[in-house]
Formats: sequence, C-alpha cells, structure tokens
Amino acid sequence: MFGIYLKRELSRRKKAALVIALGLALGIALVITVNSVSAGMTQAQDKVLQSLYGLGTDMTVTKARTAPTGDSSGRPNFQFDAKSEDDDSTQSSDRVMTQGGQALASSLVAKVAAQQGVSSAVGALSLNVTKVDGSFTQGKAKSSTSGQSNQGGPGGSSGGSMPQVQGGGASFDVNSYSVGGVDVTDQDLGPLSTSKITSGRTFTAVETNAKVAVVGKSYAKENKYKVGSTFKISGTKYTVIGIATPDSSDSTTDVYLPLKQAQTLGDAKNKVTTIYVKATDSKQIDTVKATIQKNISGTTVTTSADLAETVSGSLSTASDLATSVGKWLSIAVLAAAFLVAALLTSSAVSRRVREFGTLKALGWPSRRVTRQVVGESMVNGLLGGALGIGLGLAAAYTVTAISPKLTAQLGSTGGGGGMGGGPGGGPGQQSAQNTMEIALSAPVSATTIALAVGLAVAGGLIAGAMGGWRASRMRPADALRSVS
Repeated sequence: MFGIYLKRELSRRKKAALVIALGLALGIALVITVNSVSAGMTQAQDKVLQSLYGLGTDMTVTKARTAPTGDSSGRPNFQFDAKSEDDDSTQSSDRVMTQGGQALASSLVAKVAAQQGVSSAVGALSLNVTKVDGSFTQGKAKSSTSGQSNQGGPGGSSGGSMPQVQGGGASFDVNSYSVGGVDVTDQDLGPLSTSKITSGRTFTAVETNAKVAVVGKSYAKENKYKVGSTFKISGTKYTVIGIATPDSSDSTTDVYLPLKQAQTLGDAKNKVTTIYVKATDSKQIDTVKATIQKNISGTTVTTSADLAETVSGSLSTASDLATSVGKWLSIAVLAAAFLVAALLTSSAVSRRVREFGTLKALGWPSRRVTRQVVGESMVNGLLGGALGIGLGLAAAYTVTAISPKLTAQLGSTGGGGGMGGGPGGGPGQQSAQNTMEIALSAPVSATTIALAVGLAVAGGLIAGAMGGWRASRMRPADALRSVS
C-alpha cells in the first residue's frame, strides 16, 4: 500500500517533485564542484612541493645564510690566455660555483640521520656552471661585442663579467646551467627521486666517482644530447648514460653527476649544499625539525609546510578562494536548497488538507501519514542527489578537460636559501624566484560521491520532517472545512 500510494502521488505531482529535486541538485552539484576543484588545487600544490623536494622527502637541511664577505663581488670571473696582438683566438672557460656559496660538511649527513625521528638522510650538492665561449681579436679595429645567454633550464642563470680587450674586440656566448651532485648509493631520496629515466639508465651504486652523467630531458633536447653523448665541464669529459624526465613540472637541474665528481668540480670536497631528510613518522615532522635545529647548529631546516607558505601566484589565490569563499558559498547554497525544499514540501502538504484529513477520517494514524510524506520527500531528495551528482560530475569533467593553467611562484623562506634552487628542485641556495605552471584538474573521489548521497538523504529527511510535522497536525475536521 505504501509503495502504490507513493508512486501515485509522485506521478500526480511531477512538477512539484521536480522543482524540489532541482533545488537540492543545484546545492549538491555546487558542493561536488567545489570539493573536486579544491582536491585539484591540493594536487597542484603537492606537485609544486614534490618538484621542490623529491618523493618521500619530509624536510631539508641547509646552511644558515650568512652575510657575504667584503671581498666577494658575487660575480664570476673568467681567465683567458693572452695572445699576441696579431692573433685571433677562440677560447672557452667554465666557472663552477656552489649555489649561493653556502655548503655543509658531508659528515653532517650522518649526524642528521642519527637524530631521533629521522628515518634516512641523503646529501646533495648544487652547482651553477657558467660557460663562456669567446672569440678575441687583438690589435684590430673590431669593436663590436656581444653576449648571449642560453639558459639550460629553469634553474640556470646567465651572468659574468664582459672581457674588455684593449685595442681590439671580443665576441662571446654565455651559457649557464645547473649541476646536481647525487649520492648514487641512495637515489630513493633526493635529487633524482622526482624524475624517471626515460632513456638509458641511472647511476649504479659503484659509480660513486665515475665520469658519467644523467641529463634532464629539456636540457638534453636543447643541446641535442642522447645516451652515449659526451660533454666537458672544466676540461673533464663526461658520458651521458641516461635522460631524466621530471614526474611533474620542470626540473631545475640540468645535469646530474655522482656526488664526488660534483664536489671535485665545485672545489667542495666533503661538502654538500642540501641534506634531504625523511622522518619515521610524518605526523612528527615539527618535532623532528626542532630536534635537528637544536642539536645541529648553523643549519636551517625547511619543511613542506614552510615551502607551502612561500607559494604565491594564481595557484595560491585560486586555492584560497576554493577553500574559503567556495566552501562558505557551498554551505550557503546548500542550506538555502534545504530550506526551499522544506518550505515547498510544507506548502504542498498544506494544499493536501482534504486528502490527509480524509485519510485520517478513514482510520490512518498520524504516524502513517507522516511516513507517507517523509517517503515522498526521500524520493525527491534521492532524485535531487542523482541530478546533483550528474551536474557535479559534468562540471568537474569540464574543468579537467579545459585544464586552466595556474602559476605558482616559489619565494624564499628566509632561511637557508631560495626555493627551487637545489638539485632536483630541492631548496638550495638560489635567491631568485622560480615560477612554475600547473594545469588544474578536478578529480572526484568516492568520498565526494558518498558526501553527495548523504546530503541528498539529509535534504529529503529535512523536507520530509517539515512536511510530516505539518501533516501530523491535520485533523479530519480540516478536510470538512476545506470543502466549499
């Protein structure tokens, strides 16, 4: 009887049922859209931080920033051989510098690993190489000079002092790129952990001081490197054994070398610029950070939370809007949808005074009438939920299909250096701001669908409770008074 009566009443009041369902659907669809976009924002931020840190990295340790010495100009100097006045000369010079000039003793890696709460620690060395290829003419009236910068990747920066040749001219190219020293015995943490080897192979554990290199995909493409190619840094010849493709965004490291080779090139024996740290418990990161800072002086410990605070740009703005304005807008619209559904249900019950009064006169108890109204409202709520889920999924699919581009600018934490300068994108010593572009998606999780179903049921119950309360107060006499 319940089902038959329910079906008949819903078919008689299709328009009213559709209006109530659509009201709930809009509120539920907005909740799904906001939740999916917020999830996409979170994924985008995770990609940014992952490209900075490395998979599995909970924090990094760098040397506390110190003021530059008085005799440090901060600009690389290049030495070229002097030639006779009538000679034309083509020369090349490399300037290798540790990023920011800040380095830690390699022995601190073991000391950090021994701290309570630390699962593992790996050291890495970040270098900047500035290569100048020059053509010099002595004693001739060739006065035009040119300097060209060819940045090998996001982490590269061009610079250098322009040589001045008395009575002649010079033409030179400046090419800057970044080099990361990798601890080849533990590559699960640190520089290469955010990249996949898409051609060739990675380092083996025995290649601790081998003259081999893994090259970033974009840098390899720019310089036409492939597996088996060779190149020189400061006169040392290296063979490319693999091409690394970043898992997300662009890597700020162009060339990866075994750590000992990088230390030799940078005149930084037994030195590292960054120590990548993995905690035993991700919930105790703040405690581990405080322990390291307390026990190892002269260092700056940076966590993902610290890095997240430095992310700005459209990604940060959109994320703030999604989590603040979007959340409260969803709550407001959903509350309004519930209220409208309840009022419409109550109004519909009021127009059915004769019907419910007659049913009570025929012996229907109030609880049976209430159950009937609640049943109708539940069906309307579930219908609204189904429509809302459909609209929400369509909106999320549209956002993912369009994939709007958001920018993330990575600033400095004010500690051991700028973000985005270390190997593999780790927080090294580069002060320049690094800008990344992220494509936004809107993934819909099973939890979000479950939330939508729960909201649909809740909306039906709220509307049914209001309508049921109104119906329970009706008396058979009301039906007689409604007859005119």
